[in-house]
Amino acid sequence: MPLVTFLPHEKFCPEGLTVEVKPGTNILELAHDHHIEMESACGGVKACTTCHCIVRKGFDSLEEADELEEDMLDKAWGLEAQSRLGCQVFVADEDLTIEIPKYSLNHAAEAPH
Repeated sequence: MPLVTFLPHEKFCPEGLTVEVKPGTNILELAHDHHIEMESACGGVKACTTCHCIVRKGFDSLEEADELEEDMLDKAWGLEAQSRLGCQVFVADEDLTIEIPKYSLNHAAEAPH
């Protein structure tokens, strides 16, 4: 079974985490199951960028992002070529290394009221 490694993140996962998972496991759900509180303002329906992550290893094993995910990623802070929305990443049969960016944009929480 593949391994998913979350790199250390000051706020969400100071020690980092490596866990063995079944193919098809969703990255956002996996993070939450292991108390890594990746944000998800939209509830994981591809309508925000708060679960933006960077796939540092295993990116080519993932299904390609669809047009809606690509459009949302264009709004993400610190966008990189290997950026994905955690709610849309499902583990294939290769190990993944995931970096949660230092900053994210939560348009719902940061919009003027």
